[in-house]
Amino acid sequence: MSTQRVSRRGFLKSAVGVAAVAAVPTIVPARALGRGAAPPSEQLALGMIGVGNQGTNHLNHFLGRDDARILAICDVDAKKLDAACKKVDEKYGVVKGKRQAGCTGYNEFEKLLARDDIDAVVIAVPDHWHAIVAIAACRAGKDVYCEKPLSLTIREAEEMVRAARRHGTVFQTGSQQRSASNFRFACEMVRSGRIGKLERVIVNIGDPSTEKCFPAEPVREGLDWDRWLGPAPWAPYNAERCSGSYSGGWRRVRDYSGGMTTDWGAHHYDIAQWGMGMDGNGPVEIVPPPEQYAKGIKFIYANGVVMERGECNGVMFVGTKGKVEVNRGHLRTWPEELKDEPTRPDEVHLYRSPGHHTDWMRCVRSRRRPICDVAIGASSVTVCHLSNIAYWLNRPIKWDPAKREIIGDEEASRWLDRPKRAPWRLYL
Repeated sequence: MSTQRVSRRGFLKSAVGVAAVAAVPTIVPARALGRGAAPPSEQLALGMIGVGNQGTNHLNHFLGRDDARILAICDVDAKKLDAACKKVDEKYGVVKGKRQAGCTGYNEFEKLLARDDIDAVVIAVPDHWHAIVAIAACRAGKDVYCEKPLSLTIREAEEMVRAARRHGTVFQTGSQQRSASNFRFACEMVRSGRIGKLERVIVNIGDPSTEKCFPAEPVREGLDWDRWLGPAPWAPYNAERCSGSYSGGWRRVRDYSGGMTTDWGAHHYDIAQWGMGMDGNGPVEIVPPPEQYAKGIKFIYANGVVMERGECNGVMFVGTKGKVEVNRGHLRTWPEELKDEPTRPDEVHLYRSPGHHTDWMRCVRSRRRPICDVAIGASSVTVCHLSNIAYWLNRPIKWDPAKREIIGDEEASRWLDRPKRAPWRLYL
């Protein structure tokens, strides 16, 4: 068997229909053959777009892999960019006495995407940039790992799915809880009927984003503030406005994010929909509580299941015969013995991921869809966005999951997308 890596670009040029997939040779990691680090021909050539908090976590992960090599990094903060490129160069350093080509830094993601030697990109920029960067990456022929929440709006999520399908992109959404065994097992128990007929799902997440005003401050040295804002409305620089802090920062500002509703909802609502078997579907009515932004918002599904934001440890599924509660490092069932027996052969078996990054990389090579494909990310983030719209307007809204339309409410429908500051648009 040939061990030469077949790049995505080469594959797409040579493949003819589905039959071509079977002809692609399986890649055997060099470690499995006892050769140590994989040679360049077997490494996935990566570009990193965004190296803030989560982007740095991704950077560190891929630097620890021998089946990937980071060739380029993009960030609008020169200080972060320089530090990340230095880290990459120090990691790869000297090979057999000859220095490898260094990691190239870019302020503009378009220049990174224009490189023919990059197979795939990892996108970890603020939420308001996700759709524009990811769609441009699809058009450039790159496979994509994009951090959650997938998008800033429902329409953006739809366009991201459309672009990925049009260009044959392997697209992993960063809702990595799907790759954890306890979440998979919890959903298998629910879908196999161990708790009887599912009646309720409780999800514990934070508040939506809101309008925020900040006093103007001098732009810090090395930050391209106009690029940071990108498609968002122009606003004066303020350190907190663009901070990555979870206690404040851009996640709490409506122009850039859906708040903790989209940040944690992209994890917990994602698992709730997986357990309900509602990927690609969604609620038909969203009813906020009387007090704006309080817990208790309800999502009513056509099958009668009601999901609500409430108090639990992560996600709790409530059935006629028991309950399952799951979170990171946590799995509890009522009755307790429900969790003691592994999923039986006659029960529902869900996608078993080897790890979120590894699953994506394997799918890049096999051309299959990963565990949290872009369409799944779009389905889950849609629940988050519908929640925010109902919260912001402080009234119930009705949703048609098939047509992906808000029914009979023009004001609410306007929140399905946002205008973008020129010259930015979705590159379709």
